[in-house]
Amino acid sequence: MFPKLIQIGSFYIPTYGMLVTTGVILGLYLTIRLAAKTGFSKEEREQTTNLIIYTIIGGVFGSKLLLVIVELPYYFAHPVELIQVLRSGGVFYGGLLGALFTAAWLFRKYKLPFYRVADVAAPHIALGHAIGRLGCFSAGCCYGKACSLPIAVEFHSQFAHSVVGVPLNTPIYPTQLMSSIALFIIFLVLRFYFWPRRKFQGQLIWLYVLIYSAFRFCIEFLRGDAVRGFVFNLLSTSQFISALLFITAAVMLYRLSKRNRVS
Repeated sequence: MFPKLIQIGSFYIPTYGMLVTTGVILGLYLTIRLAAKTGFSKEEREQTTNLIIYTIIGGVFGSKLLLVIVELPYYFAHPVELIQVLRSGGVFYGGLLGALFTAAWLFRKYKLPFYRVADVAAPHIALGHAIGRLGCFSAGCCYGKACSLPIAVEFHSQFAHSVVGVPLNTPIYPTQLMSSIALFIIFLVLRFYFWPRRKFQGQLIWLYVLIYSAFRFCIEFLRGDAVRGFVFNLLSTSQFISALLFITAAVMLYRLSKRNRVS
């Protein structure tokens, strides 16, 4: 666990930010590379690059916004703590929703075919997310509940505890690493199994949503961080969104399989 990659005096570069940036750049590079192999024109690749960059910005904003929304009473009572939102990673599903709204606007602006671009990007979204979860592990956020199994990890950084509240010197589930491994597997499955065998446009992006939402619903049972919010005092905010996305993805895969073909 190294929340600060480099520190000079009071200035430091957070490991989380470096890993997230690495995931974004690598995902963008591989997406554009695959787009070129798939027959995207130079203009389409440039538009896709712009779309991805602005979508990431929208995703970052959405992740921070949902983080505040799920803990709104706390931030009303402690408005000065809003500054910590800039340091934290945010809520992934807030980022996903923010990214989707931004992407929808840009797809309409550029008149790019949504599913053609989304399928090229889907495996690399999973890859970038996997690297980003390593950033979560370095920062200590998105941590797990107490664990007595051999896979348990302990955190010892007082700085991380002060920023994200991760418990120190306590064996907990390595939920960040578990998520990262799962996302790497999703990347490999989408890119090297389903991509060469895809049957219709939209298959990869909705498979990503389907598989990840199922995994996220399950991993939430092991999460120990409190800043997640709950719906009906039964499901965490992310579990509720996961259930909706899983159903949506299953329906969309069925519908698209009936009318779309890869071109």
